[in-house]
Amino acid sequence: MEQQMLDADIYGPTTSRYYDRVYEQIRDPSGDIEFYRKLASDACGPVLELGCGTGRTLLAIATQGIPCTGLDASPRMLDVLRRKQPPPTLRLVCAAMQNFDLGADRFPLIFAGFRVFQHLYTVEEQLDCLACVRRHLAPGGCFAFDVFAPQLDRIRLVREPEREDVRFEQDDEEIVRYTAVDFDHTQQLMKLRMRYERSQAGEVIDNEIVEMRMRYFFRYELEHLLVRAGFEDVQIHGGFDGRPFDYVSGETIVLARG
Repeated sequence: MEQQMLDADIYGPTTSRYYDRVYEQIRDPSGDIEFYRKLASDACGPVLELGCGTGRTLLAIATQGIPCTGLDASPRMLDVLRRKQPPPTLRLVCAAMQNFDLGADRFPLIFAGFRVFQHLYTVEEQLDCLACVRRHLAPGGCFAFDVFAPQLDRIRLVREPEREDVRFEQDDEEIVRYTAVDFDHTQQLMKLRMRYERSQAGEVIDNEIVEMRMRYFFRYELEHLLVRAGFEDVQIHGGFDGRPFDYVSGETIVLARG
């Protein structure tokens, strides 16, 4: 049986159930958690994460005793985080990152880890998010986020065929994720189709399909966008270790102050 979920449900039951297992394989070695943890420690104040999800990064910060707010549009992802029994200094808010209001709260650090900003598909959505960020930044505060750097050998393609990218075991089942990508270069969008194949004792018992889009950005496009939104000091790096930007690493790390 094949079940399918589209953009509105991308962080629904399937994604939230497997999220931590998937990304401990494909993301943890990048160094992003330590990068954001150090920024939070240096900020000397409360921290806001946009798109906090299951708390993969935010819990590493909150357990250091730093007051944190995690914002996410997916109730299911926040439910997964709550089941991890986060410290009382961590507050969770269910809201969209392009339309949130936390009252008088101001943060010396706001961040959006692991490609969260790429779920803003239009310039209007991006500017709305950046306006919300600036309203909630403390004076001199920093907005940090990461997106992938488009690799030229990939963006010349129209489609990448389905391939296996993750395999793991969970709840006495073997889960294999296969991902196919279609490119819409006029809109700078990647359309991903992720098929989670579930097996028991070597026999496939189900396939669950999740489809989602991701906006890709070029370096100077991001710089212009941030300046247009009112940020003045924009730094862009090519890795979480602070290396100079290039398109080889596949990473675009942004630090912006307004």
